[in-house]
Amino acid sequence: MKIQFIVIIKIHHFIDSTFLPRNLIVYNLSMIFTGLTVEGWKEERPEANETTTVTYNPNKGIPIDQQRYRLPIYEFKDQLLYLLEQHQVLVIRGETGCGKSTQIGQYLTDAGWSRGVDNLFTIGITQPRRVAATSLAKRVAEERGCHLGKQVGYSIRFDDCYEPGITVIKYMTEGILIREMMSDPLLKNYSVIMVDEIHERTLQTDVLLGLMKKILRKRPEFRLIVSSATVEVETMEDFFTEDGLKTTNLAIEGRTHPVEIFFSNEPVADYLKSSVDCVIKIHETLGIGDILVFLTGQDEVEKACESLLDYARGIKDNPDYRKMFVLPLYSSLPSADQLKVFDVFPRSVRKVIVATNLAEASITINGIVYVIDCGFVKLRYYNPKTCTDSLVVVPISQASAAQRAGRAGRTKPGSVYRLYTENDYKSLEPFTCPEIRRSSLSPVILQLKALGVNNILKFSFPSKPPEYNLITGLELLYALGGLDDNGHLTEPLGLQMVELPLEPMFAKMLLISGSMGCSEEALTIASMLQVQNIFVQPSSGQRSIAARNCKHSFSVEEGDLITYLNVYNSFMAAGKVKSWADSKYLNYKGLLRAVEVRSRLSKLLRRFNEPIVSAEGDVDLVRRCIVAGFFANAAYLHPTGVYKTVKGDHELHLHPTSVLYTRPRPPQWVIFVEVLHTTKEYMRDCTVIDCRWLYELAPHYYEFGTDREVLERKLQSSK
Repeated sequence: MKIQFIVIIKIHHFIDSTFLPRNLIVYNLSMIFTGLTVEGWKEERPEANETTTVTYNPNKGIPIDQQRYRLPIYEFKDQLLYLLEQHQVLVIRGETGCGKSTQIGQYLTDAGWSRGVDNLFTIGITQPRRVAATSLAKRVAEERGCHLGKQVGYSIRFDDCYEPGITVIKYMTEGILIREMMSDPLLKNYSVIMVDEIHERTLQTDVLLGLMKKILRKRPEFRLIVSSATVEVETMEDFFTEDGLKTTNLAIEGRTHPVEIFFSNEPVADYLKSSVDCVIKIHETLGIGDILVFLTGQDEVEKACESLLDYARGIKDNPDYRKMFVLPLYSSLPSADQLKVFDVFPRSVRKVIVATNLAEASITINGIVYVIDCGFVKLRYYNPKTCTDSLVVVPISQASAAQRAGRAGRTKPGSVYRLYTENDYKSLEPFTCPEIRRSSLSPVILQLKALGVNNILKFSFPSKPPEYNLITGLELLYALGGLDDNGHLTEPLGLQMVELPLEPMFAKMLLISGSMGCSEEALTIASMLQVQNIFVQPSSGQRSIAARNCKHSFSVEEGDLITYLNVYNSFMAAGKVKSWADSKYLNYKGLLRAVEVRSRLSKLLRRFNEPIVSAEGDVDLVRRCIVAGFFANAAYLHPTGVYKTVKGDHELHLHPTSVLYTRPRPPQWVIFVEVLHTTKEYMRDCTVIDCRWLYELAPHYYEFGTDREVLERKLQSSK
């Protein structure tokens, strides 16, 4: 095992009331890495407690007030409050660790921003990630000395922990706040909104900022704070000042320990394997400190965890090595398991966290000293010509690389190992492309229509989306029945699609399932698709063969979605027992999550007076219902042996994890839920269909003009 790196080092001294000066400890790396060079680098120093949860507080022996005084943001408290009094918009560039996410809401509460004449106002703080919203709320509740859900609360999809009229500091995801605007367009219950981690530029972030401009014009007393460690200050200021809004900015320094940056001497052939090898080398050679590994998706995270767990089992009885505890971290992991990464372990145990870009920002995991950066991220890209949404593994941006490096050196000097060359780093884009420029815009159009924004093209986005994406989004919503001929939301279907916390295609499938006689099955399928990797697949050995056999026992020729239906029904029939799920190589926690999501979606359908009925084993009814929602994601088997989309003739392939992949004869027509782009473009979660259902159930999309003619020609050629 040989991994070559170069290292960039710069030594910094820090003198303040909290930390004594210290020099950078340079380990003797010559035995491990080759090609050592020295240049300049500055990175972040850790904060005391920005987003630690109640499970881990490094200064728990110090009174809470003293902990808060030690944060860098405390020195800027008066400036922050003064600037907010004088300006409607405050852009804060606060280095990671300064305490902005936990302290600003408390400063505003203490200064009276939550006290109205006749009622209490809420100070809302948005986060792009669920785990960030929940962990921050828990930490702030601890600092305020109150029960979580009372004065301090949170709200995320399918989980609320706050009390209206009592909660004054509320953490939430951006999508939750946008949904609140549908019943309270001017957010009259809020005095201040803080949009945190703005650099991520998610789809919901850009929509939220555009809506905030409208509220600020209508409510001069309302205030907006935009914050991040790597925010483009000038871009944000220009966005708000162009409408005459009084805007200013504030820069807050964080505390940083020195961080060593190592670049690979040459590109690595397999970053997953190299990441695992690098963890093992660090564990066997370097001193105390936890390790954080960045990979691109859940599949890679679980494969790396499995390899590291095998290694950890092999050294557990070896006195020459410390023990290793491996934890995964990705978005679809249940919240309780996500929060395990904050747990503290004895010095004799090294914690290794294998994460997606979820750990890049918003959360602070104390104890991380070593960071391994694979240099890639999985992003969603929308192709408007084929109407396919693909997950694509692409190089990260320089801003993301800086965020990842900022996770190291929290409690002592840290090291970052980048599995790419320095020249590759210099060629990276400065910032990640905003999600609004690379996504399907049908969910955004639905939300804006519900908020009374009729002319989407004139809506003020921080980054203007491609017009063709807007047009195809409108076409899809019209075909789904969510918009009428005038581009207005239909009643009741369009209005109900907005209220469901799901993508428009999922929403249509659920809302039509009652009239099609299969709402029980549609609820199950929609819930199972909110969880990734239902099947556990060990990498090798007898367990791998057993897992494949178990998956085969659930598989049906109608495809993946009906297979998920079988898995869920079997799980419920077995009494939701963990031992049963483990014996069948199923993701037990994922199944429990599906049960929870299904319960909440079922309540929403009942609220819409949709009948909850079962197809009683009629699989065709269920498949027709799937087609009614996902007709735009149709593909046919071309005579050349590959699949092509009906719209655009875009070449696709069955994903190897699909139950249809091993069929002797591939089906002629399928519906897919998403596309994963790796070496090829793969369809995931596929269902076998009858092609005649397409223009029967989606007349606006297939029946008229050339689309109908094209479809019929493809039907003939596929026979």
